Amino acid sequence: MNALFTDAMTLREVDPGVYEGELDKHWTIGPKVHGGAMLALCANAARTFCGGQSGGLEPVLQPVAVSASFLWAPDPGVMQLVTSIRKRGHRISVVDVELIQGDRTAVHAVVNLGQPEHFPPDGHVVPLLSANPVVDLMAPEPPDDIAPIGPGHPLAGLVHLGEGCDVRPVLSTMAPSADGHPPVIQMWARPRDVAPDALFALMCGDLSAPVTLAVDRTGWAPTIQLTAFLRGLPADGWLRIIATCMEIGHDWFDEDHIVVDSLGRLVVQARQLAMVPPKR
Repeated sequence: MNALFTDAMTLREVDPGVYEGELDKHWTIGPKVHGGAMLALCANAARTFCGGQSGGLEPVLQPVAVSASFLWAPDPGVMQLVTSIRKRGHRISVVDVELIQGDRTAVHAVVNLGQPEHFPPDGHVVPLLSANPVVDLMAPEPPDDIAPIGPGHPLAGLVHLGEGCDVRPVLSTMAPSADGHPPVIQMWARPRDVAPDALFALMCGDLSAPVTLAVDRTGWAPTIQLTAFLRGLPADGWLRIIATCMEIGHDWFDEDHIVVDSLGRLVVQARQLAMVPPKR
């Protein structure tokens, strides 16, 4: 099966408001489907249900806010997405989405659809206020010595997204913290053969390895809840991602993602609550 991200986001309507999609082994972390890919698929189902694929004169509604609760971790394979409209408004519509595998709901998402920040055609925009740290921390493109996740890469056996997109993490930022400072994990990402879009940017809001690596807690760190904001549509090129946290407890930790496009514009913010892996 083709591992391209655009194919992974493909939906087939099987009943009114009910879609079928598939996330195969290329969109997994370890044996389980990547949470960000599932969030993006839910966002696509909501957008499609509200006419996001139409060629009409009205602007396409985009998933400007997606709040997802993860009920259990599905296996790679076919999934069903059931949508229901909660609000159809002039500026904002709200759609519930359930991602189901077999007879169990794996993800329940609430998707707010609207128009993200409008960037001018030349790409240059100055926000009214910005505290975005990514532009000063990371160049628009990864340095030549930052290797993509693929055969021979230290993360290749765990992160299987490398066939569908080019992911280049700065491995030194994933090392345990020697001074107790919070981690600032850095990486670049882009899909293969196409420009990044809203759905890819949303997936990147969950792309980093768990920040618990900073305290030498490795292993499965299941996400309980993830909320992502699509602040703007990305320009073509690499997306820059940093992952940070406020606190890693003994049971729970938070993880924040900031995603910036090649022009330095904020495109996604995301925050999740997850479980700390047990001490080994």
